[in-house]
Parts: sequence; structure tokens; C-alpha cells
Amino acid sequence: MSHLFGVAIESLVAILLVLTIAYCMLLNTRLKRLKADEHSLKATIAELITATEIAERAIGGLKLTVRDVNENLGNRLNLANEMSEQLKKQLAESESVVRRLSRIATAARPPEPRQAAPETSAAKAVAAAAQAFSDRRRSNGLAA
Repeated sequence: MSHLFGVAIESLVAILLVLTIAYCMLLNTRLKRLKADEHSLKATIAELITATEIAERAIGGLKLTVRDVNENLGNRLNLANEMSEQLKKQLAESESVVRRLSRIATAARPPEPRQAAPETSAAKAVAAAAQAFSDRRRSNGLAA
């Protein structure tokens, strides 16, 4: 019986050894997959680092551009304010010149002559209208 007991223990050890080998093979395939994932992860991290550096440089350039634009815009706003003040002064001066010119023109205008009696001017207007009417009729060949 001791011999049978030894064979049973030996066969149990052999079965456990086969299971251990199978489990080691399974672990090996998983480790290979993990190594492959590690390499791809390293590549992805390297790309992210590169993209981050590029973005940081771009942000630095944008900050410089914003600062330059801000200074330029401030200078232009100051110039526009100065120009606006100059235009206001010139507009006020031009208004005073126009007022003076209108006073001069009013003072230099000769007084309007008095019109003749309304009956005389009305009669003359009717006569002139009749004369113009007859001239038009003659030029059209409709004179009687």
C-alpha cells in the first residue's frame, strides 16, 4: 500500500505540475499582451507630450500677439480720441464761420424793390400768359 500511496502522490504532483505549466503559459500570453499595450501606451504618451509642447509654444505666441494687438489698439484709440477732439474744435469753428458769413451775406444783400400795385402786376401777368399762348398756337400751325 505504501507503494500505491507513493504513486498517487507522484501522479498528484504531476497533475499539479501540468496545471502549473498551463497556468504559466496563460500568464505568459497575458504578459506579452501587456507589454504590447505598454509600448502603444508609451507611444501615445510621447505623442501627447509632443502635442502639449506644441500647444504651449502656440499659447506663448498667442499671448505675445494679444499683447501687441492690445498695445496697438490702445494707441489707435488714443489717436482716434485726439482726432475726435480736433474734429469737434474744427466743427465749432466752422459753425461760427458760417454764422458770420450768413450775417455778411444778409447785410450785403440789397433791399428788395417794392412791387407795383397788385392790379398792375396781375394784369401784366395775364397779358404775358395770353401772349405766350398765342405764340405757341402759331408755332404749331393752329392759328386761326
